[in-house]
Amino acid sequence: MKAVFDTNILVAAFLTEGLCSGLLIRARKHNFDLILFDDILREFKNILRRKFKISSSDISEITDIIMEAASEILHKVNSAPRVCRDPKDDMIIACAIDAAADYIVTGDEDLLMLKRFKNIVIINPRNFETLFE
Repeated sequence: MKAVFDTNILVAAFLTEGLCSGLLIRARKHNFDLILFDDILREFKNILRRKFKISSSDISEITDIIMEAASEILHKVNSAPRVCRDPKDDMIIACAIDAAADYIVTGDEDLLMLKRFKNIVIINPRNFETLFE
C-alpha cells in the first residue's frame, strides 16, 4: 500500500503527539510505503521556519527523520491536473498519480471533499489509521 502525506500531516506529526505522529512511526516501520515529493518537503520546511520559528538545524534533523520514513521521494512530477479548489493542492494529486499511490492522507478539506481522484482514495488520518486495525 502506497500513501502520500499532505504537508499538514507532516507538520502535525512533529508538533503533536497524536494520530499523525503514530502514522509517521508506521511509515518508519514500513507498514506502508510513504511517498513524498520535493515540493512537499520544501513547503514543510518553510512552514516550520516561518510559522513555528524552528531553527535550521532542527528542521534539518526533522527532515532527515521524514526522509528515512519515506520509501520513495519524487524529485519531479508531471504537471498537476486542475482539480482542487486550491490550486496549491494539485501538486499533492500530481505526486500521488506519479507514485501510483493508493491513498492521499490529508486534513485539508479542499482535498478531502474530492474523496477520490481516479484510483486514489483521499482520506483523513483517522480513517487511514483504521486500515491497520
